[in-house]
Amino acid sequence: MPEHAAEVTAAAIARLAGVGRAAVSNWRRRHADFPKPVGGTETSPSFALREVEQWLRIQGKLAEVPLRERVWQQLSTHPAGAVTALVHAGCALLAVRDHPAKWRELAALRGAGLAEGLPGLLGEVVGERFGEADPAGAVHSRSVNTPDAAELAPSLPLLRGVVELAAEAGAREAFEFLLGRHLDANPRQYTLTPQGPAELMAALAGPVSSVLDPACGTGTLLCALPDAVALHGQDADPDLAALTGLRLALAGSAAIRTAAADSLRADAFGALAADAVLCHPPFNERAWGHDELAYDPRWEYGLPARAESELAWVQHALARLREGGTAVLLMPPAAASRRSGRRIRADLLRRGALRAVVALPAGAAPPYGIPLHLWVLRRPDGAARPAPELLLVDTAGIEGVAVDGGRDRLPWPALQSAVLDAWTPFDRDGTAVEQPGVSRSVPVIELLDDDVDLAPARHLPPPAAEGGTAALDGVRERLDATLRLAAELTPPAAPAPAQGARWSPTTVGELARAGALVLRAGGTGTGPDGPAVLTEHDVLAGTAPSGTLPEGPAEDPVLTRPGDVVVPVLGGGTVARVVDEASAGAALGRNLQLLRPEPAALDPWFLAGFLRGTANNRQASSYATTASRLDVRRLHLPRLPLAEQRRYGERFRALAAFEDALRLAGRLGEQLVQGLHDGLTDGSVEPG
Repeated sequence: MPEHAAEVTAAAIARLAGVGRAAVSNWRRRHADFPKPVGGTETSPSFALREVEQWLRIQGKLAEVPLRERVWQQLSTHPAGAVTALVHAGCALLAVRDHPAKWRELAALRGAGLAEGLPGLLGEVVGERFGEADPAGAVHSRSVNTPDAAELAPSLPLLRGVVELAAEAGAREAFEFLLGRHLDANPRQYTLTPQGPAELMAALAGPVSSVLDPACGTGTLLCALPDAVALHGQDADPDLAALTGLRLALAGSAAIRTAAADSLRADAFGALAADAVLCHPPFNERAWGHDELAYDPRWEYGLPARAESELAWVQHALARLREGGTAVLLMPPAAASRRSGRRIRADLLRRGALRAVVALPAGAAPPYGIPLHLWVLRRPDGAARPAPELLLVDTAGIEGVAVDGGRDRLPWPALQSAVLDAWTPFDRDGTAVEQPGVSRSVPVIELLDDDVDLAPARHLPPPAAEGGTAALDGVRERLDATLRLAAELTPPAAPAPAQGARWSPTTVGELARAGALVLRAGGTGTGPDGPAVLTEHDVLAGTAPSGTLPEGPAEDPVLTRPGDVVVPVLGGGTVARVVDEASAGAALGRNLQLLRPEPAALDPWFLAGFLRGTANNRQASSYATTASRLDVRRLHLPRLPLAEQRRYGERFRALAAFEDALRLAGRLGEQLVQGLHDGLTDGSVEPG
């Protein structure tokens, strides 16, 4: 391996040392012995990982680069590319898990001996999992190919590190970590299916023994069906097909077949009759093969229009099911109403193939800005009569699901439970209990008009006015009580200060250096299974911690404590929140700064109150082209005795209570106004 094969950027160095990128820039300017760039560009240079690690250790800025960080840097800077390195790593992890004794024998070899012997072992593993070996010994793998000695040579140091990482965390966990890091580092390169909709789609499919994903991507949908006996995946991208195969194999799946080809043009599973098909197809493709596939037998319900690629995927999924098998596809909402697809939608309804359309909230899956749909289909049984009704579900009407909640705040357990509560009895009996605004089983005959519009919101009865007039009376009473409380909390006029009174100022930075408070930045160190995250939105809106963070570095997250002061650093606002007992224990989210005052030196409400001053924020902010950023260290406070701080703190605490009351009154007022509009329009409230 070349001396500088593993390289890191300035951002990666900052992550290794636990500092900001500005600190790395300062080190380069101030320390003549800082490692010189070995690659990259003038504006974004890269450095040798070994040299950086040694320099950081000599400077006392790093005790040891974490193993997983070292392995990731080796993988991300692999000369053949990160995906090739991931495939090599996955094959090696399979070999270690399935043939540990043979791996130990090879690992004892060095240099060329290991490179020459490893392809044979990897070929055996790949053949066992993905293909059969012919008499000449060649392995026919449909998506995972065995690398030869020349291809493996640059990967040998990486593979040793990967195996060491697997010894700590497990083979599957090591591969999932490296794959997740690669996907996080290249968000625009891949269209991923999040875990929430993947689990919902798998639950709608029900217990199955064989499943196909014809646009498998990185295999998230197939991984959501761990109990399936036979898993089949196909993707037009050979790299993704290979990664899916390795991911499923390391997850312990028994029978795996993955193929690298366009499923519409080159179907690798033409003879398959699967129990289920799960698919998140590419959207809005015009070059999907309309002309060359015009006479394809899969188009039982009609030739899709050039602009209706999603309806081609729907019919492909139906064609690969056994009779009575279930397909669940993630679809753009336009597919339910575009006029060009109305004839195919009508035939799907007449023949009973389309069983349910579920509208998901915006933020459920990419593209995150639109509310996608789930289509649940069933391959018709020739002996059975077509289903007379279609289930329509709109999850925006489910309690606790905000239409603009964002992808990090969707309550997936509640959402999945509500969808399955509607689907399960409908799937069993063919009808569902009507829930206004949420779900309804609609007679097919009602849908077969000129538009065949299947958008759920257009066919569901409006929700009741939040429990009718009694509930509206309750909202009105709460609003009245809140307005009275706001009036009671209205701060009295402040007395004028003594003439000539002046404060001796200090800054947050000076207080931090003196030990009067501790500064911490949020945004890393936890994952989806960690504690709830206090987000920037939560601080601005005064709501409970509601977010999650992606998998971060090995360090622990910053957890809030009662009395901490949290300040957003983007946007130029004047907001500071004092953490109470209810918010304590949450992880600090991105773009937030935490100030932890020493109780014997600083009152938290005094601190938060002065940080909110408009002039204070203005002088401590720097401005870019599109946003401002607050430098918390430059914020000013007066030097006051603790007793005087507490006097100011009580006033600021009263202002915060008044602000909370106003915020609650605004929400209740909006609820009352909308409830009255709904009640008057649906007849549950009389004009008098």
